[in-house]
Amino acid sequence: MQRKATTKGHATRYLEIITGIFVAVVIVSNIASTKILLLGPFTFDGGTLLFPISYIFGDILTEVYGYKASRRVIWTGFLSCIMMSFVLWIVGTLPSAGDWPHQEAYRNILMYTPRIAIASLIAFSAGEFSNSYILAKMKIRMKGRFLWMRTIGSTLVGEGVDTAIFCVIAFAGMLPNSLLAAIIISNYIFKVGVEVLATPATYKAVAFLKKREELDVYDTETKFNPFSMQI
Repeated sequence: MQRKATTKGHATRYLEIITGIFVAVVIVSNIASTKILLLGPFTFDGGTLLFPISYIFGDILTEVYGYKASRRVIWTGFLSCIMMSFVLWIVGTLPSAGDWPHQEAYRNILMYTPRIAIASLIAFSAGEFSNSYILAKMKIRMKGRFLWMRTIGSTLVGEGVDTAIFCVIAFAGMLPNSLLAAIIISNYIFKVGVEVLATPATYKAVAFLKKREELDVYDTETKFNPFSMQI
């Protein structure tokens, strides 16, 4: 069924669960991004193994619950990441117990996280909002058809924006340019590949949620300002 662009007053059973998983993915990805790894032909930061899932959840959120709900979840992830970075920084700057030998290891890994987090926050917000906006607009234009085209099309843009911004801010000046370029290309190909491979699962999740929630939001009246606090 086609609904107006709101979930206000409509009981949702799964939105809170999706929000919790989304936030966990964002936080874990930020910490895992402190390691650069090699997997087959790909060179990328460790967070790339998990982070594409956030875009899959973003697609599902926008498709089922609409842009407004997706915007709230994105901001929840954004603020949670700020809190994580602040706490890790505070813990790292406080003096350690005299018999605790891992202060240097903590600083080398987790004190690197704030730069990763800043890069991720900027890239994440730009990429996720681009992804959600494009998917919502394509849904209206395509009258709810061709979900695969909408999820992949929005991901091509969103992941491109996210990957380029994140890698440049996080690693520029710290890694050789050749390695930085390899990371950007590998990240982008890997993330989009995950989205494509996950398309059947995305279809099933969307169908399940639309049926159980009795909700299928079309953002025909939505104001797409990402900074709006409108619920």
